[in-house]
Amino acid sequence: MICEIAQLGAPVLRQTAEAVSDVHDAEIRRIIEAMQSTLATTSGVGIAAPQIGESTRIIIIASRPTPRYPSAPLMEPTVMINPGFRILSDRQEKDWEGCLSVPGIRALVPRFQEIGIHYTDQQGDLVESKLSGFVARIFQHEYDHLEGKTYLDRVENNTDIFAESEFVKLVAGRNT
Repeated sequence: MICEIAQLGAPVLRQTAEAVSDVHDAEIRRIIEAMQSTLATTSGVGIAAPQIGESTRIIIIASRPTPRYPSAPLMEPTVMINPGFRILSDRQEKDWEGCLSVPGIRALVPRFQEIGIHYTDQQGDLVESKLSGFVARIFQHEYDHLEGKTYLDRVENNTDIFAESEFVKLVAGRNT
């Protein structure tokens, strides 16, 4: 089932998502399947349940090279239920982000470069891992959706926000 992606201004994107109490619940399975199907139709590298209108603490990280992120590392799509993280290094880096819920806009966003994460997988097992670089950025971006935030809330200066068309020109200028 492919869902419409909630757009900036939709109330669900500003709510704190509810924790999942039973990963085996049929409704949770339906939400995960809908997230997977919806993400597969996009050039996004992650999705959060609120983006399909479900205020539930589930994200999928699916880093892969796409037209939006040509140098993204390849990883299997990973479903993370009730995720959390801790900062392993105070080092932050500003880099470009976009969002399926905020089409046509890109912005430079500071994110922690090294984080320790934990989540429950689809089998109900607790998973702990370390993430760095682009994948850590994706995790923090999607986690923000669970907290009722978008990447625009993390921008330090409005001059770091670009229309997608201007972002494309900027990147093309760097590659010539």
